[in-house]
Amino acid sequence: MDQTSSLKLFGSWASSYTHRVQLALKLKAIQFEYIEEDLSNKSASLLQYNPIYKKVPVLVHNDRPIAESVIILQYLDEVWTDSQIMPADPFERAVVRFWCHFADDKLGPAVGAVFATSGEVQKASVDQVHENLGLIERELREGFFKGRKFFGGDSIGLLDIVLGCGSYWLAVFEEVMTGVKLVDADSFPLFHTWLREFESRDEVKETIPAVDKLLDYARAVRQMLLGLNQSNNVDSADTAAADTTNVVAATVVTNNDITWGVKKYWVSPFWVEMEGMGGYYMSVLTIYGHVWVLVC
Repeated sequence: MDQTSSLKLFGSWASSYTHRVQLALKLKAIQFEYIEEDLSNKSASLLQYNPIYKKVPVLVHNDRPIAESVIILQYLDEVWTDSQIMPADPFERAVVRFWCHFADDKLGPAVGAVFATSGEVQKASVDQVHENLGLIERELREGFFKGRKFFGGDSIGLLDIVLGCGSYWLAVFEEVMTGVKLVDADSFPLFHTWLREFESRDEVKETIPAVDKLLDYARAVRQMLLGLNQSNNVDSADTAAADTTNVVAATVVTNNDITWGVKKYWVSPFWVEMEGMGGYYMSVLTIYGHVWVLVC
């Protein structure tokens, strides 16, 4: 396939999903056009290219759209075969896919719960993050990835991209939340070393937004979430709700849907589709594929 052909990426600046694709494109030195989406007012092009899920990122190659970040990463690796990010061995590819799923299914929700809660609930969430990081640490110490600089070997691979584009939130959250320590170099030395090595790469520095911008964003979102939880007197580990005329928050979201009263919301990265309810919606944060949304 023509590698100089038209390539566009629809994304959102704070989306770790978008960062995954941006980083892979940079690592492969692929030229592309980036289109920033306003997810409270999605463009006609985004809705045209991803009519089913209506979310970012979407890669459009010669007017043919590909959705879902990990699917996009694998597509890029199959079309642009230089600087491979997926291993050649079928078993290793399966191992990589497993840990990518783990990042989105286990680690992300736990990190998100720390961010949106306080008190004893937050402490329990921190313990869950540490348990999940411990599993990754063990894999680096004695598992399939033992002795490697990156999960991909000597260079960044697909799992590095999936885990790394999200891990930067760990340090941001530690800065925002006094007394919370998520990545302790003494407890998780191999993961800590890997993360520092990942973040030192020029392509990563060019992809991840500035720390100050992330901090401002995270502080504002956390204040909003905690204020909503307190005003509604709802345990912050559950779905927070308010009158439909006010702002409400969907906190821990699992299985891609939540039920609030008689209303059902289908949730995916950086958007929420509201069934049977008019009004405005906006999304606030996604970490390893886990979503936190504010709905007005």
